Amino acid sequence: MTRWTQSDANRWWSSKPWICGVNFLPSTAVNFLEMWHPDSFDRPTIERELGWAGEIGFNAIRVNLHALVWEHDAEGQLERLDWLMGVADRNGMATVPCFFDDCGFGGAEPVYGPQPDPVPDVHNSRAVASPGRLAVQDRARWPGYEAYLRGITRAFRSDARVLFWDLYNEPGNRMVFTADGAQEHVPDFSADSLALMRACFDWARVEAPEQPLTVGAWTTPLPGSTDAPYQTEMDRAALDLSDIITFHAYWDAPHVGRFIDHLAPLERPMLCTEWMARPIGSRIDDQLDLYKSRGVGCFQWGLVKGRTQTHLPWPAELVKAHGGQADRSVWFHDLLHQDGTPYIEDEIGLTRELTGTPATTRQVSG
Repeated sequence: MTRWTQSDANRWWSSKPWICGVNFLPSTAVNFLEMWHPDSFDRPTIERELGWAGEIGFNAIRVNLHALVWEHDAEGQLERLDWLMGVADRNGMATVPCFFDDCGFGGAEPVYGPQPDPVPDVHNSRAVASPGRLAVQDRARWPGYEAYLRGITRAFRSDARVLFWDLYNEPGNRMVFTADGAQEHVPDFSADSLALMRACFDWARVEAPEQPLTVGAWTTPLPGSTDAPYQTEMDRAALDLSDIITFHAYWDAPHVGRFIDHLAPLERPMLCTEWMARPIGSRIDDQLDLYKSRGVGCFQWGLVKGRTQTHLPWPAELVKAHGGQADRSVWFHDLLHQDGTPYIEDEIGLTRELTGTPATTRQVSG
């Protein structure tokens, strides 16, 4: 199997509605390892919160898996993913599984088992990478990563509940968020991430899935830069290998419009798989309509405020670099309180309006 042609990719896209989705992690999980672990896979919360997502009008979810769960409990991982996709499907949503992830913002390597409680007042304080930043650099473990990716792809290669496969989230991301509100970086491991990303496409294509493959371009220049976006070696490789174009854009609307313009000449379906961070101008009230009018699918970050604490801001220096202020009086991500009531009612109304979803007869709640 080779990369899809432009015509194949666009034919697939023409059969889909405008995709308006959300990155999903239940409010009771501090990270994706806790979400998928058999002892903490919280079915009642997942079922309740995916029901709220469907009522809001979302038609897709993007969700990270974790390589350590497969390593310790492969059959259980398959069963739990199948169950989650079934719940999403009953609520009108397709699923985008993501295999690998370098966003270990908590700074620790992942350990299978009970996860620590969040660090007070720190955004995504226990985020762990998959399989782990050091683990990515251990080539002796790669056969296990191949078995993980191919095993799950094989199981669901023709499953209509899978919208597409997101093979690797933010490969090469080195950031760590510290308790004092600063931003640090671990040593550069991007060469190994780049090699693993390329291998992911090879491994997945052996299984010949009926759904497209992608890795999102995630690095963007700072305001005032003359550099074109998505010009790192990692992003160029991701764009060259992907069947459909995906990207991340935590920026204000003018920046996002320029990113879309930059990627449009590739003439493939386009989706932003991460966006929405209110204090830096990435807001539903001025960007959701932008995505729809440009024919670009989108997945905002965060549904229900919870143990990830992603309602809190990024480190102040990172927020400032994106043109914002780390204002803790405004939620950074997330849409709903834990009882299901909206943080901003108008955001829910606009999402329903643009997705053509009738308002429910009750307020979104448990």
